[in-house]
Amino acid sequence: MLPGSPGSHTPASRLNGMSATSQHGAGPARSAAGGDGGLLLFRVGGVPVVLAPSWWVGSLIIVVLYAPLVGRLLPEVSTLTAWLLAAAFAVLLGLSVLAHELGHCVVALRLGIPVRRLRLFLLGGLSEVARSPRRPGQEGLVAAAGPVVSLLLGGFCALLMFAVPPDGAVWLLVAECAVANLAVGVFNLLPGLPLDGGRLVRAGVWAATGLRAKGTRAAVAGGAVVATGLIVWALWGLATQSPDRWLRLGVCLVTAWFVILGARSELAAEARRGWPDGLRLAELVRPVLQLPAESPVSDALAASAGRGVVLVRADGVAAGLLDEQAAQQLAGTSPHAPAELAAEPIRAETVLLASEPGEEIAEHVRETPAWQFLVVDDEGRPAGVLRREDLRAALARGRRAY
Repeated sequence: MLPGSPGSHTPASRLNGMSATSQHGAGPARSAAGGDGGLLLFRVGGVPVVLAPSWWVGSLIIVVLYAPLVGRLLPEVSTLTAWLLAAAFAVLLGLSVLAHELGHCVVALRLGIPVRRLRLFLLGGLSEVARSPRRPGQEGLVAAAGPVVSLLLGGFCALLMFAVPPDGAVWLLVAECAVANLAVGVFNLLPGLPLDGGRLVRAGVWAATGLRAKGTRAAVAGGAVVATGLIVWALWGLATQSPDRWLRLGVCLVTAWFVILGARSELAAEARRGWPDGLRLAELVRPVLQLPAESPVSDALAASAGRGVVLVRADGVAAGLLDEQAAQQLAGTSPHAPAELAAEPIRAETVLLASEPGEEIAEHVRETPAWQFLVVDDEGRPAGVLRREDLRAALARGRRAY
C-alpha cells in the first residue's frame, strides 16, 4: 500500500526567471515506532519495521487455540511441547507476514513509491506507503509482490517436508511454516479490499475503465463477500464439529472484522482522494503577486488581500510566499520591517504543476504539511497560489453533491 512530489518539480527552480531557494530533506519525520507505541525491530532501505502491541494479543490467541490441535496431531508429545509448538507456529506466522510485507515494500521502493513504515499487528501486517500508485500497473505489481513471496516460501517448505522424517516435531514445524506461508499467500489473493487480491481487482478495473474510483468500489464489494465467506466458513466448522473449529472461529471473526474495517477505510480514502467532475484548478487558485522582499510588511499584507504574494529579493531569488499570519504578527509590532521576515520558503513539495490531474493534486496537498502551495505552469511561471482551506472546501462541496 503507496511522498513524492507530483510530477517533476524542476519548475520550482525557475519561477518566471527567478531562482527559488531549496531545502534538503522532506517534511517532518515520523516517529520510528509510530504513534501506537510499537517496537522498532529493524529498518529495510530506511523503512522502519514496527511490531505493534496488538501482535502479541493475536499471537497469544493463536497459541491458546492451536495448542490443543497440536496435542491431537502429535499425541505422544507432552503438554509443554504442544504449547511450545503452538508458540512456534505463531512466530512462524508472524515471520510469514513479515516476508509478505517485505515483498510489497521492496517492489514499492523499486518503483519509486516511498514507504513510511512496515507494521505487524493483530493477525496481519501493513506496508504504509506515502502515496497511492499513480498507474494501475504499479498498483498491480506492488499488490502481487506479497502473495508471490508467500507462495514461493510456502512451496519451498512444502518440498522440504519430504526431506524431513514424518510425524515428528521437526516435520510439524516445517509443515507449520508451509501452511503459514501458503495461508497468507492464498488468503491475500481473495478478491476484496483491503487484501492484495482486492488491489489486483482495483488495478484491473482501473486499467479497463480508466477510473480508479470504480475499481475501488468493485474491490470493496469483493471485501464484503470475503468477510461474509469467512463468517460462513467459521459457522460451518462449528456445525460440523471440525477439530479446528475454535481456532477457525477466532481467526475468521477477527479477520472478517479486519476486512470490513479495511474496506470501509479504503472507500473513505477514495472519497477524500476523488476530484469532483467539472472542478477546475484555475477556479481555486488565487492570483499571484510578486513584490520585492524588502517591501514593508504592512504594505505586503495589504496587497495580499485575496491573493498570494511571492517575495523576490534584489538578486532575483524568491525569498518565499508571504505567510499572512506571521505578517500580521510582525506588522503589529514593526509595520515597516521587510516582508521577507514573514516569508514561508518555497520548497519543492509546495510547488504544484497546473497541468497535473486533479486527483494527484488533492492527494499531494493532503499529504504535505503546508497551508499554501505555489501553482506553476509547464514553463515554471507562477500561475497562482492554492490554499489548503480553499481546496478542502471545494472537495467537501463535491462530495456532498456526489
